[in-house]
Amino acid sequence: MLLLFLLFLIAVLSLIFLTLPNLRKHEKLHLPPGPKGLPLIGNIHQFDPLTPHLYLSKLAKTYGPILSLKFGCRSAVVVQSASLAKEVMKTQDHNFCTRPPLTGMQKLSYNGLDIAFASYGEYFREIRKICVVHLLSSKKVQSSAPIRREEVSRMIQKISSLSSASEVVNLSDLLTTLSGSIICRIAFGKRFLRLLNEAQIMLATVFFADYFPFIGGWLDKLTGSSSRLERAFNDLDEFYNKIINDHLDPNKPQSDNEDIVDVLLQFRNERCFSFHLTLDHIKAVLMNIILAGTDTSVAMVVWVMTELLKNPTIMKKAQDELRTVIRDKRLIEEDDIVKLEYLKAIVKETFRLHPAAPLLIVRETLNKCTMQDYDILPKTLMFVNVWKISRDPEFWKDPEIFMPERFFESSIDFRGQDFEKENVPGMLHGLANIEMALANLLYFFDWELPVGMKKEDIDTDLIPGITMQKKNPLCLVAKKFSSSFPND
Repeated sequence: MLLLFLLFLIAVLSLIFLTLPNLRKHEKLHLPPGPKGLPLIGNIHQFDPLTPHLYLSKLAKTYGPILSLKFGCRSAVVVQSASLAKEVMKTQDHNFCTRPPLTGMQKLSYNGLDIAFASYGEYFREIRKICVVHLLSSKKVQSSAPIRREEVSRMIQKISSLSSASEVVNLSDLLTTLSGSIICRIAFGKRFLRLLNEAQIMLATVFFADYFPFIGGWLDKLTGSSSRLERAFNDLDEFYNKIINDHLDPNKPQSDNEDIVDVLLQFRNERCFSFHLTLDHIKAVLMNIILAGTDTSVAMVVWVMTELLKNPTIMKKAQDELRTVIRDKRLIEEDDIVKLEYLKAIVKETFRLHPAAPLLIVRETLNKCTMQDYDILPKTLMFVNVWKISRDPEFWKDPEIFMPERFFESSIDFRGQDFEKENVPGMLHGLANIEMALANLLYFFDWELPVGMKKEDIDTDLIPGITMQKKNPLCLVAKKFSSSFPND
């Protein structure tokens, strides 16, 4: 990478005179503090693309809750306090409501035809309305309850078989299968394993083209990032095409239940929008649904179980609540979960310590504005570090301690409602998947670590991506809770 940067510096020396006028123009501005960078490339060599929330959190110790960075020709501001996040997402939302056209996000969203990465405007409002009203309303979530019930039951029976054979349960793999099956039966009408790991990585990849417009594209080709992104896009596009073609097949089996693809295909004939809904629009929305409904569900249940294994007293308390409030059931239903206050507090506390998206999707300023007397210029990239905010000692007592009880007296909901504008399609389905899977795992089984492993050995390493996922699979020993486990 050092050689690439040297080549880059040599190649763009001719741009220095274009850059200097802008620098002179900004000399009188009161910009947020931040680490010094190198000429032309700024701070991009210091940025950690694998765990950016951790890197930015460390910077907050030196520069405070608002800081600025320079990535090539782009300026960025990072906010890392609850009050500043509210400023970005509510008070001055009109200045920070749009998305920048970054390479990875644009490619995988079919040039911003989705909801998560679309630029703010009439199109965004209309496509969001289609999803919220017609695809993923609370009524739709309730109608998909039989699918969740069937898939969770299948998972419980699988764990039961492994338990009877005294085999270790790879909970990460089982949850991936479960969540992928649920969301894709809801969306596509069939079961399959997810095709998303590469997409997650590409969405979090730093592309030079976004920050060095004159030569960044060449560097992306040289490093292989462009070809890797193209392969990921083509693989996903082929998958979407197959699903859509299956739905368009006149000889397909008839079903009384419409899935999400059926509904979206019907909208292609509607003329009540400012745009014509194409297959690319449908593919972009499906990408959002799968990312929010599958990856976040898997990640969060794994993190809940990780924290419970590290805090066995809390696990015991959760199981006592389940087995006292709910007795002799073959499967925990969604109506049962409403009664489980402690379980819900555990889910909230897990979202606090392990937010599904530690950095909210990057925004872009529309107009010049101020925050804490600092000048924020148009076209500035705006990052909100939820991971840091959720560990702020000024806001949270003992922020590094897993303590679900804190939410008994707090109205804050880290499952998404307190970052409402960041919700993307699939979130309600994802939350329903999390709570139902978790309730049944804790109700029917007692969980232990494999022989020779201590709770201190449980790692919290991460894999790259916009969703905070545990790197190493969570492998546990499941023992049936004999008094209430259903018949095999």
